[in-house]
Amino acid sequence: QVQLVESGGGLVQAGGSLRLSCAASERTFRSYAVGWFRQAPGKEREFVAAISWSATNTAYADSVKGRFTISRDNAKNTVYLQMNSLKAEDTAVYYCAADLWGWGTPKSNDYESWGQGTQVTVSS
Repeated sequence: QVQLVESGGGLVQAGGSLRLSCAASERTFRSYAVGWFRQAPGKEREFVAAISWSATNTAYADSVKGRFTISRDNAKNTVYLQMNSLKAEDTAVYYCAADLWGWGTPKSNDYESWGQGTQVTVSS
């Protein structure tokens, strides 16, 4: 397992942008697929985006396609989620999760390690 720390959340107006980061201290982080999930108050956790360990595969939820971009910088042990054209319905706590040698599955149960989450609030 790896220890994950999310950052970059905050308050932004609708139409604005934020970039979330998911960092790990372990060098083995480059061997993990990373997924971003979010949970809004009163709702179930949902898949947002994922990137494979090799960065050759990415996946997105339909609700964020064309607006969010996931990427990774293995030299910095960090995965990013660039969020543009934010909407009020994107408001949630965002979590990153890691899956050893994963391809970027949207299934949360396939991820072994989870961060504590970072709050994203979009005002309309």
